[in-house]
Amino acid sequence: MSTTDLSALGAELRGPLLLPGTDGYEEETLGFNRILPQIRPAAVVVADGTADIIAAVRFASRRGIAVAVQATGHGVSVPADGALLVNTRNLTGVRIDPRARAARIEPGVQWSRVIQEAAPFGLAPLNGASPGVGVVSYHLGGGLGPLGRSYGYAADHVRNFDLVTADGELLHVSPDDHPDLFWAQRGGKGNFGVITSIEIGLFPVSRLYGGGLFLPGEHIERILPAWRDWTQALPDAMQSSIAVMRFPDIDVLPEPVRGRFLAHIRIAFNGSNEEGAELVRPLRELVEPVLDTVADMPYTDVADINMDPTVPAVYFERSTRIRELDDAAIAALIPLIKEGADAVRPGIELRHLGGALGRQPEHPNAVPHRDTAYTLFAGAPVWPEHVQDVREFQERLMEEMEPWRIGGPFLSFISALESSPEHLRSAYDPQTYERLVAAKDAYDPQNVFRVNHNIPPTGWRAR
Repeated sequence: MSTTDLSALGAELRGPLLLPGTDGYEEETLGFNRILPQIRPAAVVVADGTADIIAAVRFASRRGIAVAVQATGHGVSVPADGALLVNTRNLTGVRIDPRARAARIEPGVQWSRVIQEAAPFGLAPLNGASPGVGVVSYHLGGGLGPLGRSYGYAADHVRNFDLVTADGELLHVSPDDHPDLFWAQRGGKGNFGVITSIEIGLFPVSRLYGGGLFLPGEHIERILPAWRDWTQALPDAMQSSIAVMRFPDIDVLPEPVRGRFLAHIRIAFNGSNEEGAELVRPLRELVEPVLDTVADMPYTDVADINMDPTVPAVYFERSTRIRELDDAAIAALIPLIKEGADAVRPGIELRHLGGALGRQPEHPNAVPHRDTAYTLFAGAPVWPEHVQDVREFQERLMEEMEPWRIGGPFLSFISALESSPEHLRSAYDPQTYERLVAAKDAYDPQNVFRVNHNIPPTGWRAR
C-alpha cells in the first residue's frame, strides 16, 4: 500500500484513517481479549457509516489486501498484521419495532444497549451472558444465551441483514434474497462479508427467576452428578450451567465468594417464581450454599446471572460439545476440576443445551450439531507466567473428554487458541462445512475475509 493509495482512501472516508504511529492507532487495534500481543494492521478505518465500509473493502479487495473487522474484540482469532482493519465500534444505531417484535441494529452495538432499549416494551433479545459482546459477531457463531432453551440460538431468529461483500457490493440478505448467503452467514463466523445492519426477533420476556447458587467446591463429587441428573427432565423454560473455579479475591465480587473454590450453578428460568423455586429446590437441598442469589429479577439484570468479566485482559479459552455426561465422563472430569482448588487453573463450565436449541428453526442455518447435550468450556484471564501451565491443562482437558466430544470447538466460544482452518472445519459436520465452502467460493473466492476463523475457498486451498 503506497502513501498515495492511502491518501486516496482517506479522502473517500468520513471517519478517520489511522496509520501506524499516528494518534489513536493503538487504541483502535485493541480488543477486549488481549491474547494477541501486538496487532499491526497496515491501516485502521474507523467507520462512520456504511459508505466507509464499502470504500474500505473495495480498496483492499482491488489490492489483494485482507480485511479484518472488529467491534468489541471479544472474538479475536488471528493477528490482523498487514491487513486493513475496519473498526465498526462507532456504528451504534438501534431501532426497536414493538409491533413486529424486532430490532434493527448497527454493527458496533453491544448487547447491553439492546437489552435496555427493548425493556420498556416488555421485550428481550436472545443475548448472551456477557453484556459487552457485540451483537453482530455473536450471531455469526450461533449465539447461546439464557433464553436459548426457550427460543433457540440467536442465529435462528435473524430476519435479514445488509452485508458488504468481498467485491464491495452492498446486499440485502434474507430468506428470499440471496438465501444461500442468508444460510451461511448465520453460523459461518464472518467469512462472507461485513454486516452493516441486522434485524433480529425480540421476545415477550420482561423478567426471569434467575441468579446463582454458590456451593462449596469440596462437594463437587456430589454436586456435579446431581446437577446432571437434574437437567434430564427440565422444561424448555429452564436454562442452567455449572462453573467450578477458584474465584478471585477482588472487590467487584460478593464478599462470601471472594477467594473461594466454588461450584456456581447459574439459573435462568423463563417462568413464574413459584415454578422456578420448586424446580430449583433439589439443588438448594444438596449442600448449604455459600451464597444464593436466585430470585425474581428484571431482564435488564440478566448479566448478573453468569457474572462474566467486563474488563479487558488476556483470556485463554477452549471449548467443545459433549454428547452425554454419563458417570464415566463425570469421573474423568472430577480430577481435572479439583486441580483448580489449589492451583492456577481455568474455570470449567458445563452448559445444558436441548429444548429449542435442539430443533431446526423455520429458516435453517449453518449452526451444527443440534443434538448436543452440553457444552464444555475452560477459560480464564491469564498472567504471562501461567500461560504454559494453563495451555497444557486445557489440552489435557480436551484429551480426557475426547470419548464424549462431538467435533471440535463450540462455535459460540471458539477462541484464538483454536484459530486454524482445521479447528474450524472440526466444529462442523462434513456436509455443513462443504456447503460453507461453496458459499465462500461464490462470495469470497479470493479470501479477502480471512482475518477470522477462516473457511478457505476452494482455490485458496489449492495454492
